[in-house]
Amino acid sequence: MANPPVKFDPPSTPIRAVVFDLDGLLVNTEDLYEKSGNELLSQHGHTMNDNLREQIIGLTAHKSLQTMIDAFALDTTTEELYAESEAIMQRLIANELQPMPGMLELLARLEASHVPRIVATCGQRHYAHELLEVCNVAHHFELVLTVDDVERGKPDPEIYELAAQRLGLPPVAMMVLEDSANGVRAASAAGAYTVAVPNRHTASHSFEGASLIAETLADQRILIALGLGLG
Repeated sequence: MANPPVKFDPPSTPIRAVVFDLDGLLVNTEDLYEKSGNELLSQHGHTMNDNLREQIIGLTAHKSLQTMIDAFALDTTTEELYAESEAIMQRLIANELQPMPGMLELLARLEASHVPRIVATCGQRHYAHELLEVCNVAHHFELVLTVDDVERGKPDPEIYELAAQRLGLPPVAMMVLEDSANGVRAASAAGAYTVAVPNRHTASHSFEGASLIAETLADQRILIALGLGLG
């Protein structure tokens, strides 16, 4: 992955809670989606390309699948494609799901410092809870918000506005960690202090609206922004 641009604008107000995206931020599901997408399209006689991959990162599952259908004029429905995709992903999750670098250490540090932690994802509720349970980190989060809790998915800011409401905080007092341009757009539009943490799939994204572009979740500037110092 190319090194992300150096950017760090400190928060204008103390951060009192942290909200995490899930896919590609906490766990390596973007790698699994890549494998799943390749296998899924291969079953329909097509090949995933970089342009399509860029379009679907950060979208809900059904929006991603509809984008695939439109791109290749597939003779299927999103429901049928979703069922095929689910079967592939279940196998990959069981065998290849991994935490992203620095995730476990950051969660432990936040918990020790009594900083509230929640998840806000475009994934469905059952899927989000499954990922957190498989990685044995569900107990680190007070709340998990999913696409089932909102009417509009990212890049709409609704899910992060809801997160602020549930936390009882103004959005500016909330740090949001995101790996994709769509997620950063959603968080910044909500008024949160937004941190982009690119992975190899999103390193080329434009992260306009991010106050900090971190290298990984182990980037010490995240702790500095939280007022937790180093270490």
